[in-house]
Amino acid sequence: MPTARPSLAAARREILGKKVAHLRRAGQLPAVVFGHGEPSTPVTVDAHAFDLLRRHVGATTLIDVSVDGKQSKPALVRNVQFDPVKRRPLHVDLFLVRMTEELTVEVPIVVTGTAEAVEKLGGTLSHLDHLRVRGLPDHLPQRIELPVDGLTDFDAVIRVRDLAVPSDVTLLTDPDEVAAKVLPPRIEIEEAPAAEEAEEGEEAVAAEGAAAETAAGTPPAAGATPAGGTPAGPGGESGSTR
Repeated sequence: MPTARPSLAAARREILGKKVAHLRRAGQLPAVVFGHGEPSTPVTVDAHAFDLLRRHVGATTLIDVSVDGKQSKPALVRNVQFDPVKRRPLHVDLFLVRMTEELTVEVPIVVTGTAEAVEKLGGTLSHLDHLRVRGLPDHLPQRIELPVDGLTDFDAVIRVRDLAVPSDVTLLTDPDEVAAKVLPPRIEIEEAPAAEEAEEGEEAVAAEGAAAETAAGTPPAAGATPAGGTPAGPGGESGSTR
């Protein structure tokens, strides 16, 4: 016997734009119902009821949506907008589907098991978040498991073709794409500045010695150029021509 689908009641709304804020304060969640051959219809749903529903359904879970008490129609929760601070739903799109038409969706990947290369070698697990598949609405998987127990070293790789994808859907993601691997830990090489510091120290000592000699009135070496002048000529006169 088929399992009953989750249901959600909706009511048409005339209030649009920024005015929907007071609907939220009244416990109503603005939404839109749309789909093949169906006009886009602004509706509201009970915010608490939807919050409970979304905790148990995923992007590929079919739900029955009834507008103004009319006959329910199968739909998917296509998109949910959240408040960036409170993380509460602000708006939801409900996409009506035809049970005889295939859909292209992204199915979330769920990691299972433990990667030895992470636990014992200190690596970091890198993996895909979802797979893209096409299939009939009631055949779409809720999730695809990714066992990582085989990742025992940094050379081990799990590819998309290694995952168990239901046979009644078509895999659209490249089968040769890497689904998971463990990256080695990053090693930071510290520079050893000892030699550079010693060289800089010697240059500083030499500079200080020269400054001390100048302050004590030590004459410059023969042929040296005094600051701001030209080399001294015979008899201590400047080499410039008068």
